[in-house]
Amino acid sequence: MPQKIFRPPTLVEFSHKESKIQKTIADKQLDFICQKDSAFWSQERKKQLFSLFKTSVKTLPAYQEFLTRAGVDYKKITTFEQFSKTVPPVSKDNYLRTYSWKQLCAPGALTGQSLVLTSTSGSTGKPFYFPRNGILDTQSSLYHQMYLRNSGIDPDKSTLVIVCFGMGVWIGGLITYQAFKYIAERGHPMTIITPGVNKKEIYEAMKNVAPNYDQIILCGYPPFMKDVIDEGKANGVEWRDFNIKMSFAAESFSEKFRDYLLRKTGMKNPYRDTANVYGSADLGTMAMETPIAILIRRLALRNKKIYKKLFGDASRLPTLAQFIPSFVNFEAINRNIYVSGDNVLPLVRYQIGDNGGVLDFAEVEEVFSEAGVNLRAKAAAIGITDTIAELPFVYVYERTDLSTKLYGAIIYPEYVKAGLQHPTLEKYITGKFTMFTQYDKKQNEYLEINVELKPGIVESDWLNEKLLKFVVEFLLNRSAEYKYLTDMLGTRVSPKIVFWPYEHATHFQVGIKQKWVKKNDQEKRKNFKK
Repeated sequence: MPQKIFRPPTLVEFSHKESKIQKTIADKQLDFICQKDSAFWSQERKKQLFSLFKTSVKTLPAYQEFLTRAGVDYKKITTFEQFSKTVPPVSKDNYLRTYSWKQLCAPGALTGQSLVLTSTSGSTGKPFYFPRNGILDTQSSLYHQMYLRNSGIDPDKSTLVIVCFGMGVWIGGLITYQAFKYIAERGHPMTIITPGVNKKEIYEAMKNVAPNYDQIILCGYPPFMKDVIDEGKANGVEWRDFNIKMSFAAESFSEKFRDYLLRKTGMKNPYRDTANVYGSADLGTMAMETPIAILIRRLALRNKKIYKKLFGDASRLPTLAQFIPSFVNFEAINRNIYVSGDNVLPLVRYQIGDNGGVLDFAEVEEVFSEAGVNLRAKAAAIGITDTIAELPFVYVYERTDLSTKLYGAIIYPEYVKAGLQHPTLEKYITGKFTMFTQYDKKQNEYLEINVELKPGIVESDWLNEKLLKFVVEFLLNRSAEYKYLTDMLGTRVSPKIVFWPYEHATHFQVGIKQKWVKKNDQEKRKNFKK
């Protein structure tokens, strides 16, 4: 009997078989993640944190020296409880900028594999470059695949992903592209286009490519995407002609902002159609909004008791996202957020610069139950029960160092953002601004708010009056310190509004993260052109 001759699989056959295997693995991972309960994830957090600590002290010369300098005998730390009470946090200043890459990374981690470098934004100083391998991209792809499931994207319909994050040395554009590419390669067919922050190319893609697809996912930085949506009609794009979903990252935003984008684009479901990623150059995609997280946030805004119990600081609105402890972990100590994650450059209790808190799913349910609210019944009423995973939550306020002071009162950007989002102002301003504390000739402090006008809009006394009114109202409502100042000093603490033409380079550079706060800015506006 003649033997069969072995025929190696063709590249196409191999690729198809491999993608089916990868899809099966990813689906099983997501099923596992969504099926485990809150108690499991609580234990997993501790297990993963302590495991990463033990690995790091064995393999990282920098971490060994850091702990020794801090007076910590890491060899005697044998339990999670000891770790929790003893180990100090690392930061850019005391760790990343103190040691070389070779000391910070495990032996051999910088050689023999494909690495990608991404940079921090440098908003607080000199940028730092983080090396990463494909593991972070794979983890990001699972977060994004969870978003696809939750959003109701139909895998049997054609999907176009438009990546509108910057595609340079920053992580947002590259990791988002890679995440969706991995998902596509696992058998979830989609097309990806990467115009980045080039508005002209985004509109060309919408006019010439998007009509061929059933579903469109727009990914970008929230203020930039608001500009893109606002200017769509003037550039020949009618958003309501498309089935739009949106994914964001890099910044918190209000529920009013979310509702505004829904109105403008024709999106119908605030829980499924949008999601905000909590990510960083340091460790990639770290957490993500889910439908239940958005519901919790919106319900908390209507119930001060729940809001206070969950978030503590009732004057500011945090991002609320869920995270997968098998990938990245969060702790909150004295309101400082510490993140731990393993990659080319492992980080244990890394002080990322944000503040907020961490909550188990069961804790959140208990808060609602004590307030007489059945969270799951609320979820069932809006049809998102199928999206619930009992993953832990991290809530994050914008950076603690990004605020300014007025006569000792701390003024956060969120206070001003809310005032500028009043519907009366929608036609006139983009919502972007830069604020800082200034001094007049008598050295009296005042708050200057530089506001970007929409294209073709010129400043007016009416607009100044309305904008000032809404900002002051929100400051009085949200900041007890500012209200006290107003009671004592009257209009002396009213902000000064300075209007700037659309995309003026002094404060509003296109496509990069908006600097909401500048420190002691005394610049002379010589380049200001009406």
